[in-house]
Amino acid sequence: LSLYSSPARETKYVENPKTELEEGVSRLRHLMEPYTAWCQLELTGSSKVKIDSSLVSFFSEGYEFLQKPPAGFYPRLGVISFAGIIGLFLARGSKIKKLVYPAALMGIGTAVYYPQQAVAIAKVAGTQLYDWSLQGYIAVEALWKDN
Repeated sequence: LSLYSSPARETKYVENPKTELEEGVSRLRHLMEPYTAWCQLELTGSSKVKIDSSLVSFFSEGYEFLQKPPAGFYPRLGVISFAGIIGLFLARGSKIKKLVYPAALMGIGTAVYYPQQAVAIAKVAGTQLYDWSLQGYIAVEALWKDN
């Protein structure tokens, strides 16, 4: 037995196999790499983080509106929120119902309290829906004629 030397060991590093979660995160990181590199270039280009002034003004206006709301704002907000909660209770079972019922009931409640804005939104949504349906019709017609 030697006191000063140890026998040479044959060691081998074996890496643990990657799980499906680790594989998915790795794929996601590789897909997002160009975007994160772009963001890093934007942020490191200046010494301060720039905040868009429109975003700041949006939140400051919202804060001021909530500090001095128009008359009857909070009761209306309560009724509209309650309509959404009722929609959640009525939408048991289906995930689609859980999306549609609360949104529809809240939309109806909002339209009752704000009819002029509801009409304006309905006009814009109607023209957009018409444009999308026309584009779909043209695409289907083009496919049909090609065959």
